[in-house]
Amino acid sequence: MSLIRSSLLVGLSSIASRILGFVRDMLFAQALGAGPVADAFLTAFRLPGLVRRVVGEGGLNPALIPQLSRLEPKDAATMAGDVISIFALALMALTALVEIGAGLVALLLAPGLHDDEGTWALVTLYTRLSFPIVFSVTLSSIAAAILNMRGRYGATAFAPLVINAALIATLVVLEGGFAMPFATKAAWLAGASSVAGFIQLLIVLAALRHGEKLVRFRKPHWSPVLKSLLLAGFPALIASGAVQLFILAGTMVASFWPSGISWIYYAERVMQLPLGLIAALGSSVLLPELARHHHAGDAKAIVGAQHRALEVALLLALPACAALAILAFPITDVLFARGAFQQADTDGTALVLACLSLGLPFATIGKVLSQTLFANSALRKTLAAAMLGILVTLSSALLLALSWGPAGIALGISLGCVSHAAAMVWLLRRIGLWHPDRLFLGRLVRIAASTTLMSLGLWGMQIVLVPAGSLSLTAFCLGGLALYAAAAWLTGAVTRDDVIALR
Repeated sequence: MSLIRSSLLVGLSSIASRILGFVRDMLFAQALGAGPVADAFLTAFRLPGLVRRVVGEGGLNPALIPQLSRLEPKDAATMAGDVISIFALALMALTALVEIGAGLVALLLAPGLHDDEGTWALVTLYTRLSFPIVFSVTLSSIAAAILNMRGRYGATAFAPLVINAALIATLVVLEGGFAMPFATKAAWLAGASSVAGFIQLLIVLAALRHGEKLVRFRKPHWSPVLKSLLLAGFPALIASGAVQLFILAGTMVASFWPSGISWIYYAERVMQLPLGLIAALGSSVLLPELARHHHAGDAKAIVGAQHRALEVALLLALPACAALAILAFPITDVLFARGAFQQADTDGTALVLACLSLGLPFATIGKVLSQTLFANSALRKTLAAAMLGILVTLSSALLLALSWGPAGIALGISLGCVSHAAAMVWLLRRIGLWHPDRLFLGRLVRIAASTTLMSLGLWGMQIVLVPAGSLSLTAFCLGGLALYAAAAWLTGAVTRDDVIALR
């Protein structure tokens, strides 16, 4: 299966997952609003959600794929079984620790909520109910990495849809047939997420055992390869989840502002549609491609694949950044303004979304460039870049929040993305894998020009008609997409060869 066709399959499943995620979050906003219970639930949901996004978008792939790709198929299957067994034991121990120390976890996630004993107690309860999903999604990610390495993307692409579908079903039942307090609804949702995670794990394990035997289980043998793989796992997770960690750092600061946690959560979920798509493409499709080129010692092919991946990523990210900034208020109003979600929440979330969208292109660049370092097993370098981004996020969010509140925190997160992308470019230059060619620079200019034309069109459309409902917003989005597609074709940002490659 070609890189572009594999990317299309993974991309479609990622889009489907994000659409279900939008529906889920719309129902979250309707059922819980953006008050103290919503802050408590979304704080507890943040840690399992972070792990789910990082590992679900291939956060463990940088540690797994380069190591397993060097082994013969039989040895790789045995090693894969050892990895799954060791991780299962470690995750059971971690889950037990979190269940015991959930109060301390709640304090670390949202220090600003500690003075409100009722809200802090809810965070503790919801953390205990939702954290078991971490066990399931992490093991699912390991199984998915093994399947992706062998070019099998079907089950791994669509299994993650189960969690969002289960949460939507739970929300529909809770809203349709039962009258209960916000706190009770949130407790049911937290428990349902853990149950859905186990269903996803069963689906992926079934795919792993179908056909060619990709995993051989035995009593785990401690070998140098297994040791190096496990030691690489933690920095791989940190580096892969850099943007998620920036948002987590911003959420910790936002816990000192009323509804700040909820506003950042809802805004970030909108931004995750393009970002999650790009992350899934990078970890599931680009990383195995780069690992093969690195194993063959073909530096020219590595740089070429990196450039083409950046072109595809920015072809999506730049117009998404512009559209989210321009349409932040109508998007927030249409998606979330119903039920318990008040007008002040709509205004606050929209402003946060506009500020977060500024960091989207840089988050995209960091996601793609990190795959090259992962393929070269340069995990320490990517970890250092992620830590730099976290420090920049915390410091700038604290300073900007003093003047602009949650919107300033969102700007701090965007600055963290900028610093992370800059660090990635600097690191690649040092190892000789960053030298943009004319083809790449020319394509980047054409993408920027197409985005500018689309932005002008959207501004002009807003002057004539302000989108005030789902139908008008849909028309704006489709109109902007059509305008961007036409501009991309006319400027050469998308060529006939690109279209032919999809076949």
